[in-house]
Amino acid sequence: MHKILFLFILSLCSFFAGANVRMPKLFSDGMVLQRNKPIAIYGWATAGEKVTVLLKKQKIIATTDRDGRWKVILNAEPAGGPYQLTIKAKNILTINDVLIGEVWLCSGQSNMEFSVRGSENADREIREAGYKQIRHFKVPNTIAKQPQDDLTGGSWQEAVPNHVGDFTAVGYFYARELYKKLHVPIGIINASWGGTDIETWISRPALEHSEIFKAMAQSLPPAADLDLIIKERNHQLKNTIERLQGALPKDSAAAAGWRSATFDDSKWAVIPVPAFWEQSVENFDGTAWLRTTFRVSRKNAGKLAELHLGMIDDADITYLNGVKVGGMKDGYNTQRIYPVAAGLLNEGVNTIAVRVEDAGGGGGIIGKPDDVKLLVGDDTVRLSGRWKFQIESLWQGRNNAADPNLFPSLLYNGIINPLTTYAFKGVIWYQGENNAQRASQYRTALPLLITDWRKQSRQGDFPFYIVQITSWKASGGDSRTGSQWAELREAQTMALRLPNTGLAVTIDVGDTNDIHPKNKLVVGKRLAAIALNQSYSLGNVFKGPSFKKMQLKDGKVILNFNDADSGFWVKDKYGYIKGFEIAGPDQEFFYAKAVIDGDNIVLSNTNVSNPIAARYAWADDAGEANLYNQDGFPMVPFRTDNWKAITQNVKYTLK
Repeated sequence: MHKILFLFILSLCSFFAGANVRMPKLFSDGMVLQRNKPIAIYGWATAGEKVTVLLKKQKIIATTDRDGRWKVILNAEPAGGPYQLTIKAKNILTINDVLIGEVWLCSGQSNMEFSVRGSENADREIREAGYKQIRHFKVPNTIAKQPQDDLTGGSWQEAVPNHVGDFTAVGYFYARELYKKLHVPIGIINASWGGTDIETWISRPALEHSEIFKAMAQSLPPAADLDLIIKERNHQLKNTIERLQGALPKDSAAAAGWRSATFDDSKWAVIPVPAFWEQSVENFDGTAWLRTTFRVSRKNAGKLAELHLGMIDDADITYLNGVKVGGMKDGYNTQRIYPVAAGLLNEGVNTIAVRVEDAGGGGGIIGKPDDVKLLVGDDTVRLSGRWKFQIESLWQGRNNAADPNLFPSLLYNGIINPLTTYAFKGVIWYQGENNAQRASQYRTALPLLITDWRKQSRQGDFPFYIVQITSWKASGGDSRTGSQWAELREAQTMALRLPNTGLAVTIDVGDTNDIHPKNKLVVGKRLAAIALNQSYSLGNVFKGPSFKKMQLKDGKVILNFNDADSGFWVKDKYGYIKGFEIAGPDQEFFYAKAVIDGDNIVLSNTNVSNPIAARYAWADDAGEANLYNQDGFPMVPFRTDNWKAITQNVKYTLK
């Protein structure tokens, strides 16, 4: 009898729990709704239940379908707020501090994910942030086998000092420029994940209907196989750990002694620093320790010092001779520079132990070798090289050992599909570094993604603004050896053939030695200039010159450009134009002397008597290119030839 009563009560509780109206994670306090567009409000409740939605003076009643889904469309509203959104069913949900303004989806890989905290002048930018009407929603990194209805978490945050450091830097600077000009609330939805291929962001139906991806998509294993693959990858990782170090410690307490200067790490594995530890332990996400020793002279023993560890992906606690000298919970792109107190350095051998937590993507101490060092007195102690390495624990997060690039569509399913019903103005997109080896295929992949997202969201040809990948040393490619990065930039430019698109050129704000340059302010401003002109019709200049046509005359190349009416500006105090090359029929390129002649640029080189092709900024690291319009927008990289691309035959394959 007691058992029957218990089951009845349990079923009754389940009934009432199921009866509660539920909203997507985006519908929460502090949210921003898109102005001047019909507003979709949607969620879940018991099948057949009536749901009432109230916003301002609007009131609409819906009835859930047999799956418990409901949706209403409110009339468009002008910018304003804060308001209260109320949803009534058998329970009542109240969402407070709702603003109505402009909503932009910010997506891509690590240069979009890159935070304000890691950007140039970060301390000042964080300190001076006081924009309560700019709101940021970070979508949790989530992969999924099938398209999801909702996100796994997230919340809206105001652009104030307590929060803005964790915002996408590009997205924040973009939103700030829009806010200064439009004076309406701005919402930015940050759906980015570092180190991701474009194919994981595209839906499976789109891939299946694409000529270049059709065969691959049709050969995909069933979604259920993803669990088997994850299980197999975990098994392989376990075998790797056993080979490296035997068993994992029982818990963090068992590993606590690894910080000690006297701990014996002679049997630990050895890996290079700086470098991602995945180069040594594939697919590892979790917590590991890195240790090294160095020597200090008698004159420097006991002195104040400064420990530089480059960047650490993601979080660290750092010990010197067993004493904690620093640590950071977040900031994979932030330089670790920790002060060393007087009296801590010993004459002779000293020990550094770094506990690193990595929740996904790359992990470890990364950056340039010159960034890993100790500064003491007038001396610099180099610390890059071979460090001891030991794993403490595996990450216990969702889909451990699962790679977002494992299958195509995983991020579309987990991150983008839940956003497609939410009304937004448009998208800013910063991705491509991961696809540089397949740049030729990107000519199809990027338009496919744009078309796919527009189709799935049913919001028409919304604005889609692209950040062209910046300059970086990559593999050192150029016109002579071939450049994957130049070909990727070309593919991004070609996406402008689609309606309502724009391109922010950024070759001049890159960093030769860092794939994550810190000057994200300029990137955000250039994107905003596009939006202010194309989306908001303010009539401002928003792009630099782009190649229009070429003439060949008397052994010289004469180039004419679009968007050069204001004239050219050379960013060089002596007026030397850099970045142009020409080639003859032998396809061998030489740097070209460039001269401005009215609206034209005239190129020549004595080594090329019969030039037939010209290129500009055609290199992985194209930072020396220095031609702009008078408004400070850089010329778009280009080539006049259609000679075979080095990435032409490189195709996407399943891992």
